[in-house]
Amino acid sequence: MCPASQSDVRMHRAVVIGAGVGGLCAAAALADRFDEVMVLERDHLPDGPQHRAGIPQGRHAHALLTGGLRAMEALLPGFGARLKQGGAVPYTVGLDGRFERPGFDPYPQRDLGFGGMAMSRPLLEWTVRTCVQQLRGVVVHDDRRVLEILASDDGMAVTGIRHEAPGGIITTLDADLVIDASGRATPTLAALEATGRPPPAETVIGLDIGYASAIFAKPANAPTDWKYLMHFPRAPQSSRGCIMFSIEGDRWLVSIGGRGEEKPPGDIDGFLDFTKGLRVATVHEALCDAQPEGEPMRMAFQSSSWRHFSRMDNFPRGLLPIGDAICRFNPVYGQGMSVAACEARVLRDLLAASDQNPLDGLASRFLPATDAIIDTPWAMSATPDLLYPQTVGERPADLMNILQYGATLTRLGAVDPAVHKLTSEVQHLLKPRSVLREPALAARVMEMMKAAA
Repeated sequence: MCPASQSDVRMHRAVVIGAGVGGLCAAAALADRFDEVMVLERDHLPDGPQHRAGIPQGRHAHALLTGGLRAMEALLPGFGARLKQGGAVPYTVGLDGRFERPGFDPYPQRDLGFGGMAMSRPLLEWTVRTCVQQLRGVVVHDDRRVLEILASDDGMAVTGIRHEAPGGIITTLDADLVIDASGRATPTLAALEATGRPPPAETVIGLDIGYASAIFAKPANAPTDWKYLMHFPRAPQSSRGCIMFSIEGDRWLVSIGGRGEEKPPGDIDGFLDFTKGLRVATVHEALCDAQPEGEPMRMAFQSSSWRHFSRMDNFPRGLLPIGDAICRFNPVYGQGMSVAACEARVLRDLLAASDQNPLDGLASRFLPATDAIIDTPWAMSATPDLLYPQTVGERPADLMNILQYGATLTRLGAVDPAVHKLTSEVQHLLKPRSVLREPALAARVMEMMKAAA
């Protein structure tokens, strides 16, 4: 008898905790290797692209970076076409975006050779869920609250979960693999404690951010030279910023935000008043004739956090956190969903590459791989946040040099399209940040820094 091929090595059941974007992408990653993938969501899932209570931040602007879109397309072939069919707005990175940066209002608009799509969070999640539910063996259950992750008597491996179904029915499910995509990692942290393990080390950046979002019907005189806009504050003197996307239904989704006393109000008049305080009048002028759909939704964000599960010895077999359960990013930078999708693609590739039992040593391969994915977006968001004096967190000794290097790269990209493309590829998770320190480019940046000194 011939030995089983990699595709023939299948396992019985995987359980995914959470049916957000990260959990659904994880389910897609598992479908080829498990007979059954059960996704358990505590929230009630709407039958369509609608907001749901379990995603309070779902009414705010969500960026799907190109790296995240490509990861989802790899997990779910045809996903991009389905998004477009649902009304998502395609755009060309650089050319269709207006970037208002201090000193560049606006930054040069150029075709950088790759694209993305803009949409509301409900449309994105609904499209992912619709695609995932068509995969063989994947079942999504809502109104299911996971009570605990179960482990073997010796605590070395996870064996399943215990959850509460509608009607208060408590059920135990055996599982070969449990994926924690719950967001706050509560099930994983509880399982580590129950098996006698300490919690992981954690890097925390304390923030004091407030933001508000509203949807507007586009007016007849809407600008035609951009499909999305990002207004960056002059830090640290000001923290007022704005993200504005064209979304399905010929509408704009607008999120404004600030720190400390610059947090935006929650009424539409105050919302529009806030936009007057932006450094450039583009946003305010665009919204003057736009019709709002209801009152703005406010949100607060207190801290970015990165749990270093990869540094733990003897992580339980058959358990993996993913997405926000590992790292929660400052939402202003729009990185979380794309990072989760990239992690799920890595998980799929690791499972496919194993010609033995793919669960053997899976955590020791997957968790360090997530570090490599997180490194670039974390540096791009956490480091600029440290420029604000009120931000709580350990600052690198060369923080100002790092920030100056980044600012100089921005200046260089304004006059050099190749540098502009490279920095955008890093921002969209297509290349690691290490490419921005390659010798030839670093020499140009340092020369420009010296000339400006």
